[in-house]
Amino acid sequence: MKVLLVKDVKALGKAGEVKEVKDGYGKNFLIAKGFAKHATEEVLAKHKEDEKIAAQNLANEIASLKDLAAKLDKLKIIIKKKLGQNGHLFGSITKDEIAHALFEQHNIEIDKKHITDKIAIKSVGEHNLDFKLGHAIHATLHISVTGE
Repeated sequence: MKVLLVKDVKALGKAGEVKEVKDGYGKNFLIAKGFAKHATEEVLAKHKEDEKIAAQNLANEIASLKDLAAKLDKLKIIIKKKLGQNGHLFGSITKDEIAHALFEQHNIEIDKKHITDKIAIKSVGEHNLDFKLGHAIHATLHISVTGE
């Protein structure tokens, strides 16, 4: 019996593979537990169509992330914070403040989880901040911190 694996099965194969198994193992375990589907022509055709759609969605997502990275590389945001007597910031610039300033100034909404935590911005001046957007796509945002 041929089955299309829906989930990874240890010692048998990974999801998406078509395997030849014994009838009892296929019907009573793999199909019954939801690990596989009987590999009919309709099931295989639907699986191929789903793979094409998933590949197209992935390509669209990567293209949009590359566009966002190109935009972020060109942008500069200005953040104003209160200064102490010695000219240093009270606290540091948080990821929330950066995401909020980016949305306010350039109408780009980004999740704060994409901002890497390399350095804490605790001083006035120009800073470059790295963003990990996913799919190995990085962007650099230029931040200018000024005192109030």
